[in-house]
Amino acid sequence: MAEKKKDRNLSIDPAALEVLAKTEGGNIETAYQRYLNMQPQCQYGNTGICCTICIQGPCRITKKASKGICGAAPYTIVARNLLRHVLGGTSCHSDHGLHITMVMKEIVDGHGGDYSITDSAKLKRVADRLGIPIEGRTDQEILKDVINLAMEEFSRLDKDKYSVWLEKTVVPERVEKAMDCNIMPNSIHKTVTESMAQTHMGMDADPVNLVFQSLKTALCDYIGMHIATDLSDILFGTPTPVVSEANMGVLGEKTVNIALHGHNPILSEMVVRAAREMQDEAKAAGAEGIKCMGICCTGNEVLMRQGVPVLTNFLSQELAIMTGAVDAMVVDVQCIMPGVQTVAECFHTKIITTIPNVKIPSSYYVDFDETRALEKAREIVSIAIEAFKERDPSKVSIPQVKNKVVAGFSLEALTEVLAAVNPDNPIKVITDAVDSGELAGICLFAGCNNLKVTHDENHTVIARELAKNNVLLVATGCAAGSFAKLGLLNSDAVEKYAGEGLKAFLNRLNEANKDKLQEKMPLIFHMGSCVDNTRAYDLVTALAKQWQMDTPKVPFAASAPEAMSEKAISIGSWVVTLGMPVHVGVIPPIPGSALIDGIALQIAQDVYGGYFMWEEDPMEASKKLLAALQERVWKLKVHRMAKERYETEAISKTW
Repeated sequence: MAEKKKDRNLSIDPAALEVLAKTEGGNIETAYQRYLNMQPQCQYGNTGICCTICIQGPCRITKKASKGICGAAPYTIVARNLLRHVLGGTSCHSDHGLHITMVMKEIVDGHGGDYSITDSAKLKRVADRLGIPIEGRTDQEILKDVINLAMEEFSRLDKDKYSVWLEKTVVPERVEKAMDCNIMPNSIHKTVTESMAQTHMGMDADPVNLVFQSLKTALCDYIGMHIATDLSDILFGTPTPVVSEANMGVLGEKTVNIALHGHNPILSEMVVRAAREMQDEAKAAGAEGIKCMGICCTGNEVLMRQGVPVLTNFLSQELAIMTGAVDAMVVDVQCIMPGVQTVAECFHTKIITTIPNVKIPSSYYVDFDETRALEKAREIVSIAIEAFKERDPSKVSIPQVKNKVVAGFSLEALTEVLAAVNPDNPIKVITDAVDSGELAGICLFAGCNNLKVTHDENHTVIARELAKNNVLLVATGCAAGSFAKLGLLNSDAVEKYAGEGLKAFLNRLNEANKDKLQEKMPLIFHMGSCVDNTRAYDLVTALAKQWQMDTPKVPFAASAPEAMSEKAISIGSWVVTLGMPVHVGVIPPIPGSALIDGIALQIAQDVYGGYFMWEEDPMEASKKLLAALQERVWKLKVHRMAKERYETEAISKTW
């Protein structure tokens, strides 16, 4: 049994496998080995029936002990744990959004330092959507109102006032549904406080009430994410198509290599700028220059806006250091493995933390003061240059694996591509393709990496299968990172994997945009980082408006083949609440309660139109996703036929 665990294929990424092979039997421990060391994992925790909320426990539900010491039933324990997972994810994304909000408040107050409004057009679009006047007003005046409203989205206490950001970014039917179910948030911080109180020992024991609170909290996750995306675009620019590269082959043998890791562009944008300005300092140190490259969602952020190449995604972050060529890994927030510091100590690499609530023992800490952003970024780059001088050439081994990447498809950029086909109604290009049968629907790939499945495999298997069956694909986060590394974000992948309908659709876009874009359409449209899942949902909303229906009828599904974090649980929960079927490839800790499992898989559809699908096998997951899309496409045809036969005004909007 032990041998089988050792022989397990842990990744399909050739660069990751090369690094692992060269270090096999050595003394460097990575997540891949720690996962094997952790086997067998606790099945009580896996199914959600272990309670640690008070210190009478932990209470594990067994045949002998059917309730916790306090009397909590399995459904209460699972529901309470679920809500706390959603809280963790919501808090992370909302903290990210609040950070950007407060930086932009400094701009409003005249203390923006090195930050300023980059995208005035996006500012006006956001303000107009939120009902903020724009005519005859300066950008500074408009921004002040936008930021005041953003701050109110975090702090509003009035029980009779609700989130404006949510109301203005989804179809009215979704707002009505949230109000009817009493899950429409007043504000992020109020909801988070409610939820933490609700899960304390001796508080709520009603599993349905706890699940509904989870969905309310998840909607706060959506709000925080949407704020983060909107404000990042205003601050740094709305992404447009960009060509770059991905995987460990982007490392330079003779350059100062800086890996930017985390999620927040506030830091990474400034480090990229400083690195470009400090090339001469690097050359004076004996390097050929400085290269920045990204890991996780910070990598997605600087890829979209600056063309910075992708080094790797979440799971193989330690392996990047083991190439011996990373001089500094600069981290901000979220998904930073503490293990990177231990690995870095075997090399010359400096781990640089930058945020007060994300520190790692023995790492460098540079307090990234936004009022002196470029100065602090230069300090970070200087540490990397000094580290380069300590690099041991005998330890450098860079896998020569990299692929071309075409990324930067914000909804605005995608709409512009579609407008080349239909300038008057760009979204109709997609709806027409679905109505004609050319496309079988649309699927969003999101989420993380997880060693419970083979690294990167489920992402790629499902994507290729859906593409073969003519599903239009979009991606964010580490799912997008998988596709970037393995060559699925370029036009060559279209020829290899796309079905005839999808190929015809993409070729039509290519022909219409041949004089506008330097590269042909990729197989999968990269829409950004984890917080940018709201871009993908804005596409759902646009499609629903074009079809004149509520979102649960839109043939759009989501897949998180390697879900890992609490953020993935919170994202999946709001996607379901807003009407989408969601496949999850690693089952979250829910099955310990048949009631909660049933709500997620079945009852959620009856109430919200969205639902979860647990499926670990990627081929079976592909079938389930295709079936979900086919059902919605079939319903579209039925409604359209009824509309034509009975000459009704519009397709029925109700679920």
